[in-house]
Parts: sequence; C-alpha cells; structure tokens
Amino acid sequence: MTGGESEPERRAREALEASGAEFVITRHGRVGSLAEAAAARGVAPDRLLKTIVVRRAADDYLFVLVPGGRTISWPRLRALLGVNRLSLPDAEVAREVTGYERGTITPFGSWHRWPVVADANIPAGGTVSVGAGGHGVGATLDADVLLRVLDAQVADVTDPEASPA
Repeated sequence: MTGGESEPERRAREALEASGAEFVITRHGRVGSLAEAAAARGVAPDRLLKTIVVRRAADDYLFVLVPGGRTISWPRLRALLGVNRLSLPDAEVAREVTGYERGTITPFGSWHRWPVVADANIPAGGTVSVGAGGHGVGATLDADVLLRVLDAQVADVTDPEASPA
C-alpha cells in the first residue's frame, strides 16, 4: 500500500493503472457539499461524477455515472435498459456486490465488471473526477478517456437536482 491507502483504494488505483488511462489521485478527506468536493478536486461541480450502483435483477447490477447537480431519471433509465423495474441496493448489498462503501463506489476495481451507463450530460473533453475507493479520494482523468476505458453506454438518463426550497 502507498501513502496509507486502504485495500479498496488500492484496488481502485490498480484498476485505474491497468486501464492505461492517465489519472491523478486526490485526497481531501470528507466534505460537506458538492461545491466543496469539486473545489477540493479542482473541477467544476458538473465534472464531479457520482457512481451509482443500480440493481436490474437478482445478481444483475450496473453502474450509472451521474454528473454533480443531477439525479437519475428512473423512467429514462428503465426505458434505456428495457426493463420495468430498477432499484438501489441497500448499503450492505452495494458493498457486497462492488467491494466499496456507499460514497466511495467506483467502477474501477469493483468485485464485478458491471456495465456502465454514463449520463449524456457529462461534459465532453477536459477532466472529470470519479470516486477512487475511499471517502474523500478521487481520480481525475480525461472525460473521453474515462468513457472509453469503461466502455460506457452514453445516454440522457438524468435530470437536474431539485433546488432546496
């Protein structure tokens, strides 16, 4: 292990290295908002990507990459996947199927190579930041490279998050 990284962080880093993508790991500890996390990683909020694990059926999951400030549109995601029902696994199941705690999930180094759907609103070109297996740990890399190495299916599957009242 390097720099005191955890086993999940090591798995994520090694998978990133194996992908051939150039990336930078940023460690900033826990943050209180999207804006704080984006600033800590040196990207705009819409370039900070959440990785959401979604259950299609028993033992059938996928990852959805969601830009900061957006949320999954369940009807559009169901239509894209041709299914009537999707769900979010509880925290324990998410950890069991990915090897990562909620808030640290990344397609890199997951226990399974689940399919990846990337929202079409992820800004093309330039850098984005994804989780890297630990709280406050991110990997920053080129957006187009990220989508290519993950063999992501790009589709419009999110809506803007509702503004707090």
